[in-house]
Amino acid sequence: MTAKSSESSVKRADPRDPPLYGDTPTAPGRSRNMRAIRRTDTKPEVALRSELHRSGYRFRKDLSIYTSSRRVRPDIVFTARKVVVFVDGCFWHCCPAHGRKPTVNSGYWSPKLQRNVERDRLADAALRRDGWEVIRIWEHEPLEDAVEMVRGVLDAALS
Repeated sequence: MTAKSSESSVKRADPRDPPLYGDTPTAPGRSRNMRAIRRTDTKPEVALRSELHRSGYRFRKDLSIYTSSRRVRPDIVFTARKVVVFVDGCFWHCCPAHGRKPTVNSGYWSPKLQRNVERDRLADAALRRDGWEVIRIWEHEPLEDAVEMVRGVLDAALS
């Protein structure tokens, strides 16, 4: 590999300009923090699954569903009733009540978070087109409310 190919593909106009995202190595503490962020088995998700299981509901977790247009991986899937549950984090999915706009490196984070929201919308639409009932629960919602929401949809799907 030549030195030229390892450079960033985006050039700064002036060498005195501040570095662009990706030009500087990430601090070890930041890398460790980002590696620790879980995609599955978050505390709110585990609490909801535990309560649903304790109530007698059986489900699949993190099951890939191949819709007619895309692959989707809901947190909880009730296959027989065609009901899926997503437990969304306030930061990662831009909660209107608790989500916050990043102040550091916003040129990277703002588009990334918006892509997460758009991906959620596309996943919901694809699942609904294929006959699935979609439930989205924010991580800050009380456990009792989340369980009642899931129970209500499951009971309606049963009848």
